[in-house]
Amino acid sequence: MIEPQTNTSASVIEQIKTESTQFYGIASEVSKVIVGQHDVIEFILIAILCNGHILLEGVPGLAKTTMIKAISKVLGLKFTRIQFTPDLLPADLIGTLIYNQKTQEFETKKGPIFANLILADEINRAPAKVQSALLEAMQEQQVTIGSTTFALEQPFLVFATQNPIEQEGTYRLPEAQVDRFMFKLQVHYPNKVEERELLRRPLDTNILSQQLSAQEIKTAQELVKKIYVDERIKEYIVNLVHATRPETSKLDALIPYIECGASPRATLALYHAGMAHAFLKGRHFVTPDDIKAVARHVLPHRIVLSYLAEAEHISSLSIIQKIISNVVCP
Repeated sequence: MIEPQTNTSASVIEQIKTESTQFYGIASEVSKVIVGQHDVIEFILIAILCNGHILLEGVPGLAKTTMIKAISKVLGLKFTRIQFTPDLLPADLIGTLIYNQKTQEFETKKGPIFANLILADEINRAPAKVQSALLEAMQEQQVTIGSTTFALEQPFLVFATQNPIEQEGTYRLPEAQVDRFMFKLQVHYPNKVEERELLRRPLDTNILSQQLSAQEIKTAQELVKKIYVDERIKEYIVNLVHATRPETSKLDALIPYIECGASPRATLALYHAGMAHAFLKGRHFVTPDDIKAVARHVLPHRIVLSYLAEAEHISSLSIIQKIISNVVCP
């Protein structure tokens, strides 16, 4: 690989290498409790570096909750788990106003969303009003209780889980909300070797030690913004996103399978995630391989498939893989 000519100073390059090593130390610490799932953990770290939200999909029992708890403990972040149910109210999430009889005034009682890392467990079980309250928090980094708007603590990350099998008593997530998640990650079963190792590992997150402070996380997030992105890489990102849109795609064979393509938010997500991926690799510049690596988790949940795709059992991931294979790489 030929290193591109950039204006990045030697001190920043050295700092990127040092900080990226620290972030990989997080994955090493989490692996004391979590067996396997290295790809999922890596993309969770990328989301943290980008201040992005994640949708985790997988059957029950794959340690999704334990994984998030472990990462929050290693990072020293304030963690809250919210179990989403059909009878959940927005006030149960963001808080409400309570009348104090002694002072004869209304007092604000903040909800569990006032934390750094929120685990929205089985997010698709909550009704539309709760989803809209969560949507404001995810997009605006703030919540409104009564007539007062409160800024949320930084960093603020929502990690939501959903069960792809059991659909009874669930609500389909609005496309506008799904689009707010930087990544949609599939959590798979462990292989035989990993499952045997699971029997020897403790599932107690209390054995984990904090590796980074909130300030160090902010420092890393600022370093990610200094990663160099060449103009040809930017053009490649735009071409990938436009290839998902039927009205601008030049891949005629795929157009019948796509009803609605990815939004400009996907372009931004690819851009920032590509920089964070390069950062984790200890590089101060983005390569096409960085974009390809993150595209398979950034784009599939952002396209809406046509009835023809569903009838022929064609997945959004397979479409994105074909787009990556056919779009000219710089």
